[in-house]
Amino acid sequence: MAEQHGTAEENPADISAVDIADWRLRTFALYENVRKISAESPAEAHSYWRHQRDLMFATHPASALTAEGKALFSGLKTADYDPIYRFHVPLTKEGAGREMAVDTGTDGVLHFIRLGTFDLPEMVQLAVWKLHGYGGGIFVPFRDATAGQPGGSYGGGRYLLDTIKGAFHGVQGTGADATFVLDFNFAYNPSCAYNEAWACPLPGPANRLAVDIPVGELY
Repeated sequence: MAEQHGTAEENPADISAVDIADWRLRTFALYENVRKISAESPAEAHSYWRHQRDLMFATHPASALTAEGKALFSGLKTADYDPIYRFHVPLTKEGAGREMAVDTGTDGVLHFIRLGTFDLPEMVQLAVWKLHGYGGGIFVPFRDATAGQPGGSYGGGRYLLDTIKGAFHGVQGTGADATFVLDFNFAYNPSCAYNEAWACPLPGPANRLAVDIPVGELY
């Protein structure tokens, strides 16, 4: 699907507060159902996630797609489920407390504080961030070696977790024994991939990976 850049009426500032609230509620409900289905079958949860996201992008008034984009839309480009990209990992304290400022362009500078690191042995390390402001939460963007490549992922990177938006796959255990579910099959593009009027914080140096992550939403 070609990237569509919009006119004034397609600016996110013109979307009604009610429509934005409805989008958020639907997204939180989507991930709640994904977590429930994943307990039995992550692959079935992934199929459900793909279907529901396609429906929301195609029909919802708060979709990042422009009117032209919706007219051409035939579904988000998403790889088939591959279980080798699902992990259960602890959050280490490595790098905790560091700060990062991200210039989003349209929304100015956002400030993040590092909570620690997800260490996936023989694969990658990912910095885990918290938005230093209203909303807080856990934010894990990443940019892998497929970014910007033919048939690959969005050049700016993708999101793995963003609890402010409801994108979260669960945690098992408590305290020092807690492990987070990281499933790259559910990685998705930021809204600015489909409309440059949207503001999207993108991965910093600590989340730019030298390996291919060929699953999740592509571009």
